[in-house]
Amino acid sequence: MDEFTVSAGSLCLFSLLVGFSVQTVYRLFFHPLRKFPGPKLAAISHLYEFYYDVICNGSYLFKVEQLHQKYVVRINPRELHINDPYYYEQIYAGSSRVREKDPRFIGVFTTPLPMVATVGHEHHRVRRGLLSSYFSRRALKKAESIIDQKVDRLIVRFRSAFEDHAVLPLQRVFAALAADIVSEYCYGASQGYLEQKVFQNQMIDAVNYVMSMCHINKFFPVLPKLLRCVPIGLMEKLGLQMADVIGVRNLIRRQAAKSLDKDWLSHDSDTLSKNVFDAIAAADVAPQEKTLRRLEEEGAALFGAGIETTARALTVAMFHLTNDETMRCKLRAELNQVMPTPTSRPTWAELEQLPYLTGVINESLRLSYGLVARSPRVSPIESLAYGEYVIPPGTPVSQSAYFVHMNPQVFPEPQSFNPERWIKAVENGQYLNRFLVAFSKGSRQCLGLNLAYAELYLTLARIVRLVDMKLVGTTIEKIQVGRDLGHPAPKDGSFEVKAEIVGVTTYP
Repeated sequence: MDEFTVSAGSLCLFSLLVGFSVQTVYRLFFHPLRKFPGPKLAAISHLYEFYYDVICNGSYLFKVEQLHQKYVVRINPRELHINDPYYYEQIYAGSSRVREKDPRFIGVFTTPLPMVATVGHEHHRVRRGLLSSYFSRRALKKAESIIDQKVDRLIVRFRSAFEDHAVLPLQRVFAALAADIVSEYCYGASQGYLEQKVFQNQMIDAVNYVMSMCHINKFFPVLPKLLRCVPIGLMEKLGLQMADVIGVRNLIRRQAAKSLDKDWLSHDSDTLSKNVFDAIAAADVAPQEKTLRRLEEEGAALFGAGIETTARALTVAMFHLTNDETMRCKLRAELNQVMPTPTSRPTWAELEQLPYLTGVINESLRLSYGLVARSPRVSPIESLAYGEYVIPPGTPVSQSAYFVHMNPQVFPEPQSFNPERWIKAVENGQYLNRFLVAFSKGSRQCLGLNLAYAELYLTLARIVRLVDMKLVGTTIEKIQVGRDLGHPAPKDGSFEVKAEIVGVTTYP
């Protein structure tokens, strides 16, 4: 029996070695990507990527940067990365060209049900179509009043902090603002984060935790599914920050269930399409597209995406404006033109006409990046041409926003926060916005882009006009990219800006 066990074990080990050897030979000498440059270890196995992203905690982004002595690099056995901002729109193309998500990338999500995790081009088009009108500029007129109300409440909180000489964590403050705006606009019920006595805002911790798991989830997609099976009480005892995520998901689930209530839909038609769940529930689509589970997943995805990116951009903007008095004074002088009194309420459209404010917002988006993680696209039908190379159909191809936003040919001195570059680009007839990819590009560009811009313009204008801050114990390293945790993270610690409110202009 022992001899049989040893023989079986040896045979199994031998089979694995033969299989690995055959796979290695294929990937190096016969694979469609064999002619593309890149490390042989990366071509052979995903373990190369695993080492840098999981073991070295999100450092593959910078390893890829080192590898880009050539513009195109094979970064794992099946994926190419291209470092060329002029080629970005070929990868992330518009709806007339079929682009699908890489099924392997979908492993970072807990489910394929939300739009952001939908692989197929046509399926994604259907799901996006259900909500696109809800996030159009025309529809967002409704959001302006919500944003103004929430910013009013934020100014009150700033006044209290001024009186108490409190030091505020700005990302948590702006995450609370964004969460209350998104929840009220999208679900019809604010989560009330701005009412918390202290801006603990565990939700941003939860979002950060989920994002920090993205690389592990990509290699082990079963993990997030297993975590969802753990009771919330046990998660809290174990210190797992997923507990707050699931708590919010339960709130979202209740709102979604209300929209799916057939009696409510039929007897209260005036309330239709007041939130995203109503828009989906009332749509003429297949039943599986409007199940409670799918609405819950879509709502959770919108909530997470709508908080972090906006909060981070506002935090980056306020760091630089607080750190540079000349810049702050210049912006305030421009704002005084449309906000002559503290009670002035310019519209989003009016604020968009201010060139310096627009430059500040664009720079804050450029240096907050959106996501720095790769989000590969697959062209299932057409071959893509890049220089001397022909990229076969079905190949995942990516380009991180980090490489576009840090390209010195497009953005000279890319580490510098320079609103003037956007003004000069307009004066010179250059369309620099082509290279602003914080919301991605193409048919899968962030659906909430207009809502995010409305928040940025309306919030930043009011805060800069009415509030004075000073930084407390915060250096620029805390907002610079040192790791790829899905979103950008500093080399050490967490993204963080602390400030003290030193003045608030009171209403007459």
